[in-house]
Amino acid sequence: MSREGRGLLVSIFKNFINSLKPRQFKGNFVGKDYCGNQYFEIPSDRGRPSRYYVPKDGDVSKFDEGLSAEWESWLRHRRKTPPTEEELTQNLAMMKRRKENALKIEEKFKSIEVKQKKSTRSSTGYPQYGEFELYPGKKPEEKI
Repeated sequence: MSREGRGLLVSIFKNFINSLKPRQFKGNFVGKDYCGNQYFEIPSDRGRPSRYYVPKDGDVSKFDEGLSAEWESWLRHRRKTPPTEEELTQNLAMMKRRKENALKIEEKFKSIEVKQKKSTRSSTGYPQYGEFELYPGKKPEEKI
């Protein structure tokens, strides 16, 4: 019993001492992306650290506009470590290759003519068959 009480008193005292210490408000620089945005992290005693970024032009109103997927996942705590320069350059090169390949495919299929399918719909809108009723309870030869 006394052990739990002492542990409780010690934790209360430690929390009190930690509350008197000044808290870090300015983040530690973590990295920079190819757009020029700078990323920061504020470590915390418990829980998750705070992460934020400063856009290169300083305009904060364009939130999430020029963020790469790697840095966004780091900001949202989906990954623990920030992306490396090598990873960013590889993914940027892969993105450029995909755009080039998409343009090549688009040019290739521009030259091929697309044949228009004939519309299978009739002018009445719904097929009519002689052996089936058009309206429930009415025989096909009866007209409304």
